[in-house]
Amino acid sequence: MAKKIERVSKPKVVPTRQRWASDVIVDLFRMYDLSYATLNPGSSYRGLHDSIVNYGQNYPQMLQCQHEETAVQIAHGYAKASGEPMVAILHNLVGLLHATMAIYHAYIDRAPIFIVGATGPMNETRRVPHYDWIHSAHIQGTAVREFTKWDYQPNTIDGVPESFARAYGVMMTEPQGPVYMCYDALLQESPLNHDVALPPVTAAKVPSPMAPDPGALEKAADLLVKAKHPVILTEYAGRNQKGFQYLIELAETMAAPVYSLERRLNFPSCHPLNVSKISDIFTDADLIVCLDVRDFEHPTTKLVSTTREVRSIVPVKCKWVDIGFNDLELSSWSLDYQRLLHADIRILADTTLAIPSLTELCQNRLDENPSLKSKLKKRFEATRKRHETARRQWAEEAQRDKGKSPIPLACLADEVWQVIKDEDWVLTAGSLRGWAYKLWDFDKPYRHVGDSLGTATQIGISLGIALAHRGTGRLVVDLQPDGDLMFDLGALWIAAKHKIPMLVVMFNNRAYYNDWDHQIRMARQRGTPVERACIGMDISGPDPDFASVARALGWYAEGPIDKAKDVGAAVHRAMERVKAGQPALVDTITQPR
Repeated sequence: MAKKIERVSKPKVVPTRQRWASDVIVDLFRMYDLSYATLNPGSSYRGLHDSIVNYGQNYPQMLQCQHEETAVQIAHGYAKASGEPMVAILHNLVGLLHATMAIYHAYIDRAPIFIVGATGPMNETRRVPHYDWIHSAHIQGTAVREFTKWDYQPNTIDGVPESFARAYGVMMTEPQGPVYMCYDALLQESPLNHDVALPPVTAAKVPSPMAPDPGALEKAADLLVKAKHPVILTEYAGRNQKGFQYLIELAETMAAPVYSLERRLNFPSCHPLNVSKISDIFTDADLIVCLDVRDFEHPTTKLVSTTREVRSIVPVKCKWVDIGFNDLELSSWSLDYQRLLHADIRILADTTLAIPSLTELCQNRLDENPSLKSKLKKRFEATRKRHETARRQWAEEAQRDKGKSPIPLACLADEVWQVIKDEDWVLTAGSLRGWAYKLWDFDKPYRHVGDSLGTATQIGISLGIALAHRGTGRLVVDLQPDGDLMFDLGALWIAAKHKIPMLVVMFNNRAYYNDWDHQIRMARQRGTPVERACIGMDISGPDPDFASVARALGWYAEGPIDKAKDVGAAVHRAMERVKAGQPALVDTITQPR
């Protein structure tokens, strides 16, 4: 990245005359450079809270949140945008249960979050009547064990450093994910009367990445060089800057079209080999190379939603190569691992190692057979034409419908783009149903870290992304759905409180329209009244006034705006306020989809 992510300065600790066990946890936060901690205040970690504030001098820097789910989501977004983990502190059993949905989303999205919880005391004689009993549980980590990489509850302060080090390594090893460390309240509050050894400073914090089997990679290279119509399918290969660049090099070496799912920004949107929104690219494929993919079905099948029938659009004789972590991500509880891909070659490896090795093997084969160059040139040109035709059609659609009200999504995406395109911008956790990808130029790996994971995920993740880019001079833009923001309007206060500049443009269709769409399909299939599909789906009567709410919570805000011609000027005014350090919101009323 051209500009470094801002690091929180690490002040010197200020020991008191009596040291406390919770000071050791702060020492570990410092040792592992965990700069931020999100939290909703809770008495079960009052010992740790005091140690962070006074012994650690507010390091990690605490970000006060109004809900534990938002606290975890901010850490989720920060980790994806910065590549570094954040601490999220959860109060006892109740705070943990509040946060479970966000923890699950972080798990399936591979976000490394160091979750710290508290319980107890486990010593029954020291429990506060009523509250310590109803807020504690036996082996509290079982509440999230099925969707964290590891959880642990040390019994003594001497067991904290080793388990902390293990948790950090597990969290940061690919595929990454959240871990949960539970610290007994009485343990935290106990006087520390002896030295507790920390992990050696020379010890490796994270194991080296998993390398591919050389023989299997040779076979994959043979298939790729021989294929007439290969397609590269990727989902998480661009999880870091190296993966983004390596994928460009592989695609250009083989003139292979790339279809990228939106879990990460894997490939530049305007690259002539990008075919990410052109699904029929698979209909004549003779080889599909999956690079860190779980959801291979979504782009390669057709779904009849009302009957749930799924039909492959890939030729039966097409070969499949799968390189990634799929067999390491199996859970006996969650089905997030998707359907099993019966690939011809399956390689368990980190794609940041496998992709450049595969590129080198392919290049060696091309050097030995120069006659293949003409085939690659023709394939590149054919793909470039498909790419340019699609982009031109999308741009024409955005212009064609600008007179409509409410605002079509294509028009909104274009209006925002015209204002921000000359800025060093970052898009947070939503792409306006893919229209940003169709119209904007995602040319750098930090432009986007992937879409949100459904309703009640985007505002929190977006705040974390904005925090990660604070101080870089980049303009952080959130294309924010109304239903998502309604889950936690209080999250807006966090940005104002902690001076996190971010431009929010509301994608406000005044409905939970994804579900509304499903109800319309059901009505049509069953012959029930389509006009009744909106019952239980609309967000109107009254219409939420997002601009007024935002202003009340310390934001600059305008709207609602329901005509495309009025969007650009409003977004520009809001952008100037964001550049001055204030979060800003523009409420736009949009078409349902």
